[in-house]
Amino acid sequence: MGFVLFLRENARWLAAGVLLAFVSGFGQTFFIAIFAGHLRAEFGLSDGQWGWAYTAGTLASAALMLWTGGLTDRFRVRNLGSWVLVALALACVAMSLNRAAWALPIIIFALRFTGQGMTSHTAIVAMARWFVANRGRALAVAGLGYALAEALMPMIYVAALRLFGWRELWLVSAAVVVLGVPALRALLSYERTPQSMAAGSQAPGMGGRHWTRAEALRHWLIWALMPALLAPPAFFTAFFFQQVHLAGVKGWDHLQLVTLFPLFPLAGVAASFGFGWSIDRFGARKLMGVYQLGLAAGYLVLALTDTLLAAAVALALMGVTSGGQGTLPNAFWAEYYGTRNIGSIKAVITAVLVLGSAIGPGLSGALIDRGVMFPAQMLAIAAYTVLASLGAWVAVVRAGRELPRAP
Repeated sequence: MGFVLFLRENARWLAAGVLLAFVSGFGQTFFIAIFAGHLRAEFGLSDGQWGWAYTAGTLASAALMLWTGGLTDRFRVRNLGSWVLVALALACVAMSLNRAAWALPIIIFALRFTGQGMTSHTAIVAMARWFVANRGRALAVAGLGYALAEALMPMIYVAALRLFGWRELWLVSAAVVVLGVPALRALLSYERTPQSMAAGSQAPGMGGRHWTRAEALRHWLIWALMPALLAPPAFFTAFFFQQVHLAGVKGWDHLQLVTLFPLFPLAGVAASFGFGWSIDRFGARKLMGVYQLGLAAGYLVLALTDTLLAAAVALALMGVTSGGQGTLPNAFWAEYYGTRNIGSIKAVITAVLVLGSAIGPGLSGALIDRGVMFPAQMLAIAAYTVLASLGAWVAVVRAGRELPRAP
């Protein structure tokens, strides 16, 4: 099927994926971290204290995702997605109204769970289940929502902070999320159901069968991939979380830095469509052990240079990994473990990704409090990412021997 025909015939379902991915941005680190300076000043927090408050809320979100992620196997996206968006809007309102430092981890939990967690998870599981032959393309198209959020939200909100209070902007965010509810329900007025698609799309994994979540967790492959899975969410999150600190250390104006942020999703979009085409043609396994290298290269550039031009190059390099992160792992789980229980299995992976996003801010903030500035941490992060990528490549090649042979 040609790409234009694919888009035309599946427009409403793809648009729903884009919408959910975009709105999840209000619970993503790149958005919350825009307000880091204001929140630290408002509540009298150091970098480390703010980092650990963020980590605590995110860890709680990861834990809850292990249970709630499986709901995507039972409920329609139209209904589940609507309730999640309402909850995300309420979390935005809570941030706007909050006056107590002790409540920050609770509100961060609500934002991360509803935004980065369930909204994003619902979008990705829907794409992975609804599309089989064109799974890579569908995931790449849905990824446009993340790209739009990453490109537009930082610039708009950093500029708006010079005119409006941060509390008012969180109320604006809540209103935008609420508008997503009727849009989602209109797009999915006719929806493919999880049950019918899971039964009808016979796409088994290793051993020619559909794995349950318990079986997948007993298999060695997921655990072998954990170091590589943790790297992008941990260190993308650390980068965006420490954007105010990084700009200060490098001597950049914060607005100058965020005006470069669109390079990250632009490179990500280009990479995601390249990866998506490769997935549909060759399978996800051939690239699972290499897509993280863009992250390592970007961190090396940031560690060794101090110019905004170099920062632009680093953002583009990291964007390549972001494009791979949005397509390759999500297709990989369906390819290796089958599609029947993909929601429950993907919930575990989403929890791992959320866990990674909790580690990055807490670890980097604690090191900053001890005098290790974020640029100085980047060389070690790059080395870790390369080693984790090598381990993932070895694991995927070994596990690939268990995949069913093409007829």
